[in-house]
Amino acid sequence: MDSMLYSGIFDLPRWGLVAVALALTHITIVAVTVFLHRHQAHRALDLHPVISHFFRLWLWLTTGMVTKEWAAVHRKHHAKCDTSEDPHSPQVLGINRVLWGGVFLYVKATRDREMIKRYGHSTPDDWIERNVYTRYPKVGMTLMGLIGISLFGVVPGLLILTTQLIWIPFWAAGVINGIGHYWGYRHWSTPDASTNIVPWGIVIGGEELHNNHHAYPTSAKLSNKWYEFDIGWMYICMLEALALAKVKHVAPVPQFVAPRTTVDAQTLQAVITNRYDVLANYAKSLKRTYIDERRALRLGVPRNALLLEDIKHSLDRKDKTPLEIKRAEFAEVLAQSHALQTVYRMRRELVALWTRSAAPRDQLVGQLQDWCQRAEASGVQALVEFSRRLRSYA
Repeated sequence: MDSMLYSGIFDLPRWGLVAVALALTHITIVAVTVFLHRHQAHRALDLHPVISHFFRLWLWLTTGMVTKEWAAVHRKHHAKCDTSEDPHSPQVLGINRVLWGGVFLYVKATRDREMIKRYGHSTPDDWIERNVYTRYPKVGMTLMGLIGISLFGVVPGLLILTTQLIWIPFWAAGVINGIGHYWGYRHWSTPDASTNIVPWGIVIGGEELHNNHHAYPTSAKLSNKWYEFDIGWMYICMLEALALAKVKHVAPVPQFVAPRTTVDAQTLQAVITNRYDVLANYAKSLKRTYIDERRALRLGVPRNALLLEDIKHSLDRKDKTPLEIKRAEFAEVLAQSHALQTVYRMRRELVALWTRSAAPRDQLVGQLQDWCQRAEASGVQALVEFSRRLRSYA
């Protein structure tokens, strides 16, 4: 009896069964990040039909998720990120609810058929999708369980299937949607609360680099810095080398030339394209001005100079100074420093440039030129240097 329960076609030791489970769940992670996320939801790359359908089949067997529903929920998440309409924001619903119950929030969102219709466009709609994958999502998981039982025995097969079934709900729906909007580090001042959990995207296929993704959602590559690693991008490169994938978009890498004397349309476009890099460097200018003004006011140099607007997400976790004290410190200097007021105000003006998408291009070029002239006439050294850098974007 025991041999029937624990033996299948392959009689593997325990470590072998663990290795099989990890390998199978890793394939599922790759299918989610490469196919569902980067290919379907964001159109960051094209996949060969053979690879695309393999991922569809695999996800049907291991998760029962419907491509149209997954893409729709994720697209709405980006459209309504960290608002009351976000399907799974820990900033609204609380970290525990999203981390441990993210899968239930996902299922709840998929029941909104109007939302699925609005956000689920351009996903597979062929015969097998309509009549098999979407119509019978649980059949695939049942079939996968039977395959596992025949290969490894009843108990090992069911344990492997259980591992597969909880892997995505916990790591993707829980960890990425939860921790990825609650805790971690941020490169980019995105309007949401997204964070990079760790710089090595291995366990969850590169999705750990979540702030990078929200800054550049249509990028097929989620790593931005030299020390970050996105294993999903590694697989995409391998598929592209085999002519099984074609990358359409990656995050822009800033290019620079000698500072232009006059801002033109190309400068404007370069600034808009690299706006998150622009904001990251502006933050350094604001921090430098903040420190200089504290010295001038004889208030001392703070241990961790932070921007008021970004204080929640750029907070050093080792610094236990209460948030209210940091805000009060910043407000105190801001009230007494004309230079800091200038830098702080001009940051908002700069951001407004790329939020006025309906404005005529010539008007935006003129506003950027005016901004640079005022920055360089301000007498604030950090602002002068930043303006010169701004005129160098190519």
